[in-house]
Amino acid sequence: MSTSTTVAKAPAPPAGAGGGRAAPRKASVRRHLPTSPWLFLGPGLLIVGGFSLYPFVSTLLNSFTDRRTLVEGEYVGGANYRELLHDEMFWTALRNSTLYVLCVVPLLVVLPLLLAMLVQGRLPGIAFFRSAFYTPVVASVVVVGLVWVWLLDDRGLVNAVLGAVGVGRVPFLSDEWLLLFSAMAVTVWKGLGYYMIIYLAALANVPRELHEAASVDGAGAVRRFVSVTVPAVRGTMVLVGALSSVNAFKVFSEVYLMAGPTGGPGGADTTLVMLVRQTGTGLSGRVGYASALSVVVFVITLVLMLLVLRAGRKEDA
Repeated sequence: MSTSTTVAKAPAPPAGAGGGRAAPRKASVRRHLPTSPWLFLGPGLLIVGGFSLYPFVSTLLNSFTDRRTLVEGEYVGGANYRELLHDEMFWTALRNSTLYVLCVVPLLVVLPLLLAMLVQGRLPGIAFFRSAFYTPVVASVVVVGLVWVWLLDDRGLVNAVLGAVGVGRVPFLSDEWLLLFSAMAVTVWKGLGYYMIIYLAALANVPRELHEAASVDGAGAVRRFVSVTVPAVRGTMVLVGALSSVNAFKVFSEVYLMAGPTGGPGGADTTLVMLVRQTGTGLSGRVGYASALSVVVFVITLVLMLLVLRAGRKEDA
């Protein structure tokens, strides 16, 4: 009769004890297909390509044709650009747009900074004033324009007050230059709150010790503003200057609403963007010529922005 013997197996040593090795873990690494990043980028690229890149390329190509609204054009080379050089309305629009930039941009660089310094303190009720100054930014530009038209009209509130005090009525909307400056006032008023927020973020990063040291040295408020605040926010001032320059040069809504559908006197409402709208719309709109105007506006705006940024870099250097 055979005898069966049972051999007990010794337990395996714990991991890390007596030179034993732990069982290797399988790395849970998921393999991504090469097209995975494009699945995330695709929607954004489609939006940018469909609403920005394609219209830009289409406008550039149309600028070399004589295309009209309902008529496919033929290639005419640089005829549209040569016509621009002899178009009196183009030079009037360029003058008005340049004047708009020269008058609006300095105000939108300086006034929001002063406004931000005024509301940056932690005083009771200061949040209300911050919200009040920012309200025009979120308001519709159409509503803002209509309110200002109601105020500045010949029979509006401002002229009613001026007439009551014996000053007389001022043709804000019927005089060529006053209409343009009234539109500038709307642009400045609507943009103050937006650039104020940008300056508030910059002022929050200015060390308080710099102002305290300047005060100890006997510097007054104006001296501290010139010697401490302005150098500290100079980069932000360049940014505001670039943004406001681009926005002022391509202004449309304010001028259109102030001038009305019939247009302003003496071509006061003829800025470059307004000229593009007047030329390229309607059943007989000259799409090719308007496209050439649009390309010129793009080039001038790009050059203007680069000049502002370069001037800021020179000051920093």
